[in-house]
Amino acid sequence: MLYHSAKKAEVLTALETSLGTGLSEADAKKRLAEYGENKLKEKKKKTNLQRFLEQFKDVMIMILIAAAIVSFVVACYEGEPKEFFEPVLILLIVVMNAIMGVMQESKAEKALDALKSLSAPHARVIRDGKEQVIDAALLVPGDIIRLEAGDFIPADARLLRSASLKSEESALTGESVPSEKDAETEVKEDAGVGDRTNMVFSGCSITYGTAAAVVTATGMNTEMGKIANLLEGETDTQTPLQKKLASLGKYLGFVALAACAVIFVVGIMSGMHVMEIFMTAVSLAVSAIPEGLPAIVTIVLSIGVQRMVKKNAIIRRLPAVETLGSASVICSDKTGTLTQNRMTLVEGYVDGMTGTEKIGVDNSAEIKKLLTYGTLCCDGSVVFNGDTEQHIGDPTETAIVFAAHRNGMPKDSLNKEHPRLAEIPFDSDRKLMSTVNLMDGRYVVIVKGAFDMMMSRCVSGNLDRARELNDQMSSNALRVLAIGYKEIPAVPENPTSEELENGLTFLGLVGMIDPPRPEAAEAVKVCRKAGIRPVMITGDHVVTASAIAKQLGIMQEGDRAITGAELDAMSDGELEKQVKEISVYARVSPENKIRIVKAWQKKGEVVSMTGDGVNDAPALKAADIGCAMGITGTDVAKGAADMTLTDDNFATIVDAVREGRGIYANIKKVVGFLLGTNIGEVLTVFFAMILWRETPLLSMQLLWINLVTDSLPAVALGMEAVEKDIMDQKPKPKEEGIFANGLGIRVVLQGCMFGLLSLIAYRLGANIAGEAAGGQTLAFIVLALSQVVQAYNMRSDHSLFKIGPFTNKKLNGACLLSVVLVALVVFTPVRIAFGMIVLPGRLYLAGLGLSLVPLVVMEVSKAVGLIQHESRKGKKAGK
Repeated sequence: MLYHSAKKAEVLTALETSLGTGLSEADAKKRLAEYGENKLKEKKKKTNLQRFLEQFKDVMIMILIAAAIVSFVVACYEGEPKEFFEPVLILLIVVMNAIMGVMQESKAEKALDALKSLSAPHARVIRDGKEQVIDAALLVPGDIIRLEAGDFIPADARLLRSASLKSEESALTGESVPSEKDAETEVKEDAGVGDRTNMVFSGCSITYGTAAAVVTATGMNTEMGKIANLLEGETDTQTPLQKKLASLGKYLGFVALAACAVIFVVGIMSGMHVMEIFMTAVSLAVSAIPEGLPAIVTIVLSIGVQRMVKKNAIIRRLPAVETLGSASVICSDKTGTLTQNRMTLVEGYVDGMTGTEKIGVDNSAEIKKLLTYGTLCCDGSVVFNGDTEQHIGDPTETAIVFAAHRNGMPKDSLNKEHPRLAEIPFDSDRKLMSTVNLMDGRYVVIVKGAFDMMMSRCVSGNLDRARELNDQMSSNALRVLAIGYKEIPAVPENPTSEELENGLTFLGLVGMIDPPRPEAAEAVKVCRKAGIRPVMITGDHVVTASAIAKQLGIMQEGDRAITGAELDAMSDGELEKQVKEISVYARVSPENKIRIVKAWQKKGEVVSMTGDGVNDAPALKAADIGCAMGITGTDVAKGAADMTLTDDNFATIVDAVREGRGIYANIKKVVGFLLGTNIGEVLTVFFAMILWRETPLLSMQLLWINLVTDSLPAVALGMEAVEKDIMDQKPKPKEEGIFANGLGIRVVLQGCMFGLLSLIAYRLGANIAGEAAGGQTLAFIVLALSQVVQAYNMRSDHSLFKIGPFTNKKLNGACLLSVVLVALVVFTPVRIAFGMIVLPGRLYLAGLGLSLVPLVVMEVSKAVGLIQHESRKGKKAGK
């Protein structure tokens, strides 16, 4: 059937469904089994075998494998059994490294897949006559869905009912202007996708209006699904930090290769066996080049992001994690973010009354009329399941609907008695919503919205008294909505604001309380301590907003609160000059939000902005960190944001900043650890060759150290808990490099320390044992164990004993395994294959002592202030 050219009734009959009740759950399950999940085919994932083979793409690893094969062939030719050990061991270690790489990649991918599933789209559907929110993947043909401004369209659907509907279809048709949609339009059979104005399509979004529709196609059967194979697959993107580290890795790679080339030439000139010195040089290059650094950073990022999920923040784009650590201004919505979003109607006023009346379960006839009109002009609903209630839609609307229900006037009954015939949906520019209802044979327009927007549209009613009571309720931190009405002779075909929302009779006011979240005040304190400026942005009355802002500590002595109208009167230059004085913006439009973001950014600040509406998307994109609301936020807002708050809570933003700082700090620790230890390996071999024309470590010894000390402790170090005083530090400047604050110099100096200790160990072991193998054994022990010790040193710039030496259990496990693997090749017959010998007992003690030197050096450096913690370096004022 061609659904776009068929009548609505024919479509419903063909799909065996109805507008009122939708499908039954049993029927939906059958259809899900028949049609499959409502998903497009994903880009085919790499198999573990493909991942494994990709580990060998690195040029140096390929050279090493080639060298091992040549060595193996030579050993076969010469017939010396002991010569087989080295090439076989090298190949074995390379394979083990590849397996570890595959495991790390799989872990990172699983973490990111989990994030995708958390941000999966949902749909409002009617099943068994009840409205519910389900995972969009479970939609089937025949489902009745409801759509409103800001929703992503979850499947292709035929419109059954629509009001001022517009759909953004550029992803499908390339048309940049939203398409007007109408359920009543008759469309020809041969109409193209862009001309099917009575259909909505998967992957597009609703920019204006409301609708009910029946799903006609899901998954790969949708119009988007038909062209899915032509669309570009999702590309793997790297964060700016990963790109910088990849570039750094290449630079260090060239340095390491140059050092290895010198080592090879010196070895040849010293008369060393060509194959031996070649293998050592190539092994050193493989061990020293931090080619795995970007991959380990990905794992640390994804593990950190998973940790943030548990604290109700879903990161949609990994680069946002880096930016979070730099956030210096948080612009937050008031309702639901700084407040509890548990709207409860507490007061009502009807024109002609002497004062307000408390809302209860049996109010006066006047208040019941007010609640009736208010409920008829609401899209929100309250669903009851036994003793529990579920509020669906805007909390201000569900508060009105619930108050009417408590007064014995359920919304469904009111809608049946006074059916809605037309509507003009709410938008954030008008700050009004209007409906036309049939009431006792009369056509009545009901308008609800902000009092200051309603006041100029009313022609009757005591507006001066209403203004007094509006201000009075607002000063008590109540959110106030005004309700007006008028009769019209006929229902217009295309209702407009000018036609319906003028010449009104003022009916009354409803005041609802949305108390501040108890944790918000503490979060504001933490912000100020961390050098972050909190700013409130709200569509609410300026008096209400200021009262809440003072309660929470956002508005302090000398701070200002301004309205959107005052902001509109300012030039960009004036706003930029005054922006630091303004803590509260009330009655603002989404366009105002962009100006506020840009004004702060011109001051050099890193801005986080919250938003939930379809019109907030540009501001969310303009901000350095866009935060969408997970509960009240539209799909469009979530799509534009970097982060979604699943609990719509201001404290969650602060927690996310804290976690972001912690993740970035952990990445710095991992980078410092890996580069410091790698530099130590290069310096050890380089200077031993220059000074003594001897190789202090054999190729398989270097590779084993690389295997057991680089990967395991590095990843575990990246899982270090966020330090308690991280929010005592000032925000990280936006352009600050990872090696800022002396980390680069420390890495080099620590590399020199490892090199010096390993050279001392080699010389000591060779002299006492009387052979090079003794020196190589001791150098292996010292270099490997000192790197394990260094993993603990890198946990914090505070003393290790202050934070507790063994509080990172993951690191304890990783380091214990590393020590066991080192002991395996030192104290068992396996040492023969690694070219090591049994040492006198005193040398093992000497090796242990040398391995602990980094602990002593780092503790002394921290104590005397050579390594200074960020919290001691001063911080930006919180204001």
